[in-house]
Amino acid sequence: MPVEQGDQVPAFSLTADDGSVVSPADFAGRRFIIYFYPAAFTPGCTAQSCDFRDRHEAFTAAGFDIVGISPDDPGKLADFRAEHSLPFRLLSDPDHSVAAAFGAWGTKKNYGREYEGLIRSTYVIDADGTIEKAWRNVKATGHAERIAKEVT
Repeated sequence: MPVEQGDQVPAFSLTADDGSVVSPADFAGRRFIIYFYPAAFTPGCTAQSCDFRDRHEAFTAAGFDIVGISPDDPGKLADFRAEHSLPFRLLSDPDHSVAAAFGAWGTKKNYGREYEGLIRSTYVIDADGTIEKAWRNVKATGHAERIAKEVT
């Protein structure tokens, strides 16, 4: 069952691009944004991540931390973060368990075929760990801008 507005953020511990282990407890007392994306270095995921990068100052000024989560391994995430000067951590979810807990993993339809995959999704979590807003199946471009207008 996917998380909805008002639910507590699912517990998780994931390895970041810098090798550290990150969990929701690391954001205690702060609001944060989690965005799920299918794969580093693909055009859509690069655009999505760079959109969050370009609005990073506005999000941090409003009291938000940002993390991106994908199935990529930490080394690939480190390369992706460095190449695109991303000022926030990227987390590795290789078995999709965290994406599934959020409802960001499931059946997708593309060009008439169905398959299991990551559903591009974004979640705003408040300072006490409650899901404040949830968006699923979002477009890669323009979504970060819409979120920034709503929450900053």
